[in-house]
Amino acid sequence: MWDLLFNKPKNTVPSGPIPVRKLARAHLDVAPDRSLYRLGHSTLLLKLRGGWWLTDPVFARRASPVQWLGPRRFHAPPIALRDLPPIRGVLLSHDHYDHLDRAAVRALAWAGARFYMPLGVGERLAAWGVTRSLIHQFDWWQDTEVDGLRLTATPAQHFSGRTLTDRNRTLWASWVVEDDDFRLFFSGDSGYFSGFKTIGDRLGPFDVTCIETGAYNVDWPGVHMQPEETVRAHQDLRGRWLLPIHNGTFDLAMHAWYEPFERVAALARARGIALATPMFGEHVLLDSPHPGVSWWRSVPGADDVPARALQQPGDIRS
Repeated sequence: MWDLLFNKPKNTVPSGPIPVRKLARAHLDVAPDRSLYRLGHSTLLLKLRGGWWLTDPVFARRASPVQWLGPRRFHAPPIALRDLPPIRGVLLSHDHYDHLDRAAVRALAWAGARFYMPLGVGERLAAWGVTRSLIHQFDWWQDTEVDGLRLTATPAQHFSGRTLTDRNRTLWASWVVEDDDFRLFFSGDSGYFSGFKTIGDRLGPFDVTCIETGAYNVDWPGVHMQPEETVRAHQDLRGRWLLPIHNGTFDLAMHAWYEPFERVAALARARGIALATPMFGEHVLLDSPHPGVSWWRSVPGADDVPARALQQPGDIRS
């Protein structure tokens, strides 16, 4: 905490605007099934079987209990919350502020979205005024079918809580989404653990894995992954395409804001892993993802930085 408050490097925040592709409702109305758009951090907008889904929706300016203090967004979402198409369902991984935005949840609930979440998180939503009929809670390995999609809450290694007194009173989870022969994995937050291989053995292989790659530190191995561990988790899951998330939106650690992209890209090249790094708001067709470009290098200070220059002693965990 001392380092976070007083010893933060200047490059944990971009020195210029991050490129964002603005989304209009007209774009989304003609999007094909199995479309994905990154809206920020761990917020994904997915079109599956004709319905729209969100993961960990955060549209607030800050990942904080108050909007005048705390980690501030590097960029606005590609589309405003009020302009989204009707949302069929929302997948929640846990209750931390960078994954669970109270104002967004209330707005989505008012519009009739249903919420799928780990045990205990539903009590928070109910306290915020969300109708109980919209709340669906799951333990690890429990699943449900919605409009032909199979949703399974799967294990993760993390923690929960929104105050100093409520730590671990709610569960955390990753999610598996199955659409006929297509499988997507959404990690939420997790340290590296053997559960990834178990998930891969039971429910894989996966066409696309959306795995956290950002806000890591060598002192937090139990709750967040270094990029090397992200790649290992993807391999354990038997994933085909890796789409890194949990990066590029908030300043939550001591590393350069662009470091997760550089390190995971270098690892993917070295290990022959198909990597997708879409800009925020860029369309990804999940049936045939595209690699994208190194868009972060267009931001002043993040251009042409070799990955080896980003690796500090002790960063790489074997």
